[in-house]
Amino acid sequence: MRISIYGIVQGVGFRPTVYRVANRMGLKGYVLNNGSNVEVHVDRDAEEFVRRLKEALPALARIDQVEFTESEERFDEFRIIDSRNGRRVSLIPTDTALCGACKSDLLEAGKKRHLFPFTNCTECGARFTVITDVPFDRGRTSMSDFPMCPSCSNEYASPDDRRFHAQTISCHQCGPRYTLHDGDGRDVPGEPFKEFADRIDAGLVGILKGWGGMHIVCSFSSASRLRKLYRRGDKPYAVMMRDIDAAREYAEIDSACEAILTSAQRPIVLVDKKEKKSRGLEEVSPGLGNVGVMLPCSAAHQLLFTYLKEDGIIMTSANPPGEPMVIENERAFDLGLDAYLLHNRRIIHRCDDSVIKMRDGRPTFTRKSRGFVPVPLEANHGRAVIGVGAQWDVTGSITRNREIFLTQYIGESQQHPTLHYLGDAIHHLAKLLGTEDFDAIAMDKHPRYSTKIMAKRLAKEYDCPTIETQHYHAHAASLMIDSRIHDQIVCLAWDGTGYGDDGASWGGETLLADFSGYKRICTLEGIPLLGGDRAVMDPRRVVTAIQLMLGTDTTHADEREADIYSKLMRKSVTASSMGRVLDAISCITGVCCKRSYEGEPAIKLERWLAAGNAELSFDVEFGQRGGVEYARTVQMFAQLLDMRLESDAEKADAAASFVRSLATALAERACDTAESEGIPHVGLTGGVTYSNPIASWVERTVRARGLELLIHERVPNGDGGISVGQNAIVGAKLG
Repeated sequence: MRISIYGIVQGVGFRPTVYRVANRMGLKGYVLNNGSNVEVHVDRDAEEFVRRLKEALPALARIDQVEFTESEERFDEFRIIDSRNGRRVSLIPTDTALCGACKSDLLEAGKKRHLFPFTNCTECGARFTVITDVPFDRGRTSMSDFPMCPSCSNEYASPDDRRFHAQTISCHQCGPRYTLHDGDGRDVPGEPFKEFADRIDAGLVGILKGWGGMHIVCSFSSASRLRKLYRRGDKPYAVMMRDIDAAREYAEIDSACEAILTSAQRPIVLVDKKEKKSRGLEEVSPGLGNVGVMLPCSAAHQLLFTYLKEDGIIMTSANPPGEPMVIENERAFDLGLDAYLLHNRRIIHRCDDSVIKMRDGRPTFTRKSRGFVPVPLEANHGRAVIGVGAQWDVTGSITRNREIFLTQYIGESQQHPTLHYLGDAIHHLAKLLGTEDFDAIAMDKHPRYSTKIMAKRLAKEYDCPTIETQHYHAHAASLMIDSRIHDQIVCLAWDGTGYGDDGASWGGETLLADFSGYKRICTLEGIPLLGGDRAVMDPRRVVTAIQLMLGTDTTHADEREADIYSKLMRKSVTASSMGRVLDAISCITGVCCKRSYEGEPAIKLERWLAAGNAELSFDVEFGQRGGVEYARTVQMFAQLLDMRLESDAEKADAAASFVRSLATALAERACDTAESEGIPHVGLTGGVTYSNPIASWVERTVRARGLELLIHERVPNGDGGISVGQNAIVGAKLG
């Protein structure tokens, strides 16, 4: 019998497991990677074999489908034979953290791989970041540069060894090597990891090359110096802690959070700072109540902590501002830091850390990347479509066989190197998926988004059309894919900026939507963006526009500036954006009046919303314009500006009351539409919805009306999920 097995069956120790199960049953035959699947031939008891195989699956493997066909082949024994190319429908393995057995090999003296930073086996290690093509064999990875020594070859060939057919196997004798360089690029003698750790403990800033990119590394006390070197403003850094116990010293970690932190994917998790330790982390994530924490993922990370005195270090992506993470050794020196711990294994595909935020024990992705891509989502169509995303937090997407695959996180696409990276990521994913023909390229309607340049290049290359999608329709569609709902939904889509059908900037939308179209039901009152994008970077301009609309004194502009802004009012594009509303509240209450990174004023406001007593009364009135209802937010700001807010507690109460009133009123209107249309759920999507207080206020309102709230779990809430929605919309249009 020939057995074709589909799922996550490559690069995860699947064939060795097949071999062991078959031998225990005394079967004859063979197993091979077929490019599309794993193919097994057995001489008897095929169904019993599959049953036992499912019981013995490696931790990272998954069987999605099994097909049986009769075979006339005869065999004398059971063997693993060479892979061959086939129609590619198998899933691509992800990078996964060092397993417990390999950690023991690394840390126990006398073991062959004691202190070897590339230790791995069939159940752990680099996969996606080192693979050039499938099937996943050594010759198709960057480990092809390192021929196995006799000892590793014996382990590779031994059915009883857990490194049996581990494609990235190596050791001190035959594997890659780390070297340390000083700030001028000169080699530093001694044990590289110890010398590097000594420099980090001494307050220097260095670079560590990992599996899928490089990190800038320093102690918490060096955060201010790093900000000056890196020109990053107040943007928060992630930290890596020695272990879960060390993480608990600094952050509030419950069982759900611990499970994700210690998972094989090892993402960054945004967790609340502990009050007694928050001062030590203030420069790490300035003005925020949380911090991004991760645990060691690779053998190199574990090895570094064996020498470090610190229990935690800053670990942030090594990239020039606005550009992709550095992966070439020679380019690392351009960053001008103090020390460089680099290795000589090629990074085939860079892959940033994934970032997860918890709410009521449930994870949401703020960045879906290492460890989680490319894992497919169920598509709503069977066409071959590429989605190129929006402008910020960009990902790409590809559909194949009614599944949507996301690329890893790309970043801000307005920089040419990042746009080039988007193209590379899409091409690489298409190659791994074996997809060469596409029906369409999906892109955002915004006329100035740089991703449209890439969309047009891809359309020319694949000889297919480009099709535009509306930004908030794509947000709603991404939530529908995430929630496995193909019927109409009412969706609250809230973020900072998106190009509207009327040429204005949207971002506080209530849509009645399905994959084929949408209707704008409700929005926010338009506020002029004085100076366009300059107002997005400077919330004081938003506050000034509101005060000019109210005819009151301008608190953030002198008389001359106010006169100039008054003349700009009529010419400025308006924003019906929840993000701009939060920016204005943040500025009025003194939380944040200048943006140094994407979403900063609203992100810093979150801890104030969480701390405030949201019991003050704010009147939310609605008007009509062009058949669309809108919330009169300017009158709400008149109430806020009239308040005498002196203490932090008063400011927190006012901010929380304003936002709760507005979010609840909009949610009530959405529920009204859902009930009138006979829809049992209301959706919540967009970057603003990462705010836990806002999401909780909406959820309570929706549940109180007896409806279900749809929230993201598998697709990022923000623009990182836009390419999924674009793909779903265009696939539906193509039929």
